[in-house]
Amino acid sequence: MEVMVKEEHEEKHAGLEGAKFGMWLFLFTELLLFGGLFAAYAVFHSVYSHDFEIAHHHLNRTIGFINTVILITSSLTMALGVWSAQTNRKGLLNLFLLLTILFGITFLVVKLTVEWPVKFAEGLYPGGKEFNALLQEGHKGQAIFFSLYFMLTGLHGLHVLVGVLVLTAILFLALRGKFSSEYYGPVEVSGLYWHLVDLIWIYLFPLFYLIK
Repeated sequence: MEVMVKEEHEEKHAGLEGAKFGMWLFLFTELLLFGGLFAAYAVFHSVYSHDFEIAHHHLNRTIGFINTVILITSSLTMALGVWSAQTNRKGLLNLFLLLTILFGITFLVVKLTVEWPVKFAEGLYPGGKEFNALLQEGHKGQAIFFSLYFMLTGLHGLHVLVGVLVLTAILFLALRGKFSSEYYGPVEVSGLYWHLVDLIWIYLFPLFYLIK
């Protein structure tokens, strides 16, 4: 009996390590993707530094800061959720997972209903009236800035949405009592993904909102 329990524990540990390795590999590919886009930003910024500085004033720094606080806080609640699973605190696990999901949804709501609509109303999006005017007036750098802004924040927002859906599934399993101090792998692995989402935004915020 003791041998069977030991083998079961080793299988769970091996499964967790395999899942973590797979997630780290996936995260590495994501870093390569965003790293390439960050590199493109750096190149265009060096060429059109003046246009980039002018364009960034169209972004609302306060809203960007609020969303930064929201995601940093969500990273904390996610970490506490993993800790709760590891220490068999099922009630706290459910609470922290729910809070993380709500923070993620709040981030998306702010982006999609407050910030982006302003840019669409101003025509500062690829194909928009003001965007086309920038190109016609020779302000190519500003047009590139807004193209990168929508590309990077849109891609990041998609990652946030995926994270919210994954954590919702994890919460559903947690409510059914699937996780404990003996089995918390999915919580930890999904937490790694969520921390990446937060980390990417920490880079995006100064690039677009605090540019000099």
